[in-house]
Amino acid sequence: MSTANPTRVVTGEVRLSYANIFEAKSIQGGKPKYSVSLIIPKSDTDTITKIERAIDAAIEAGIGKFGGKKPNKAALKLPLRDGDIDRDDAAYAGAMFVNANSTTPPQVVDADLQPILDASEVYSGCYARVSVSFYAFNTNGNKGVACGLGNIQKLRDGEPLGGNRISAEDDFGAFAASDDFLN
Repeated sequence: MSTANPTRVVTGEVRLSYANIFEAKSIQGGKPKYSVSLIIPKSDTDTITKIERAIDAAIEAGIGKFGGKKPNKAALKLPLRDGDIDRDDAAYAGAMFVNANSTTPPQVVDADLQPILDASEVYSGCYARVSVSFYAFNTNGNKGVACGLGNIQKLRDGEPLGGNRISAEDDFGAFAASDDFLN
């Protein structure tokens, strides 16, 4: 694994949330993007430390975007956030998270590095390893570091997030058995 780019990180095992990785979605009329929220257990100090270092490297690399001076980190919008503070969601409890996005589709592979083509295989709630890169931005007075989505390697299944999906059969099966509505 290359360590040439200090702003790039390959995570340990994270949980995917808000996974829009097979189809780009436009948010508030913006350019369509592929995106995912990475839930990182606070116990994975290795991944969290790598991300913190990559954010610092992105700030250094982005000094030009910040008017040539290194800004106070506290004044920047940073991508690594605390799930216990910033989310009222049990899936984020005891975890840090980053939201990563890209205008180009990520490569999505399984544990054996074989491409996953079935979008239902990789979903909010499954576990994966993800490559991300961090970069500075200064747009309309908003300064900070953003997280770019690289590639995704699904490691294992997990409990789906975002509400329990109920099959159409469970919803409508009782109606199909009765022909009363035809009479």
